[in-house]
Amino acid sequence: VHPVESGGGSAQTGGSLRLSCDISGFSYSTYCLGWFRQGDGKEIEEVAFIKDGSTAYAESVKGRFTLSQDNVENILYLQMDNLKPEDTAMYRCWVTTPPYACYAGSPYSKRGQGTQVTVSS
Repeated sequence: VHPVESGGGSAQTGGSLRLSCDISGFSYSTYCLGWFRQGDGKEIEEVAFIKDGSTAYAESVKGRFTLSQDNVENILYLQMDNLKPEDTAMYRCWVTTPPYACYAGSPYSKRGQGTQVTVSS
């Protein structure tokens, strides 16, 4: 089982997009869930994740992006506001099962295929 992303697309600077990650099949209430991104020629950046009820954000997106969960539909959302051109990247969500460390690059993490976000100035 792997998560499945949707909701990417194009936006202008200052605009908004909401990404969705279908995590059906995971008992996610006890897992680590998050989003990471990789732009062309850039390093992977963990954008936001939730673990043990606590949410963390990369400094680059704090105050602009919001992570949330729909417990009924088993969806992990990433609301992205005040978008900037530097937010352009492939966005992927991940799930890490305990007892493994919570990070996107873990060999024990399940990652989706991703959804492209492009922000124009």
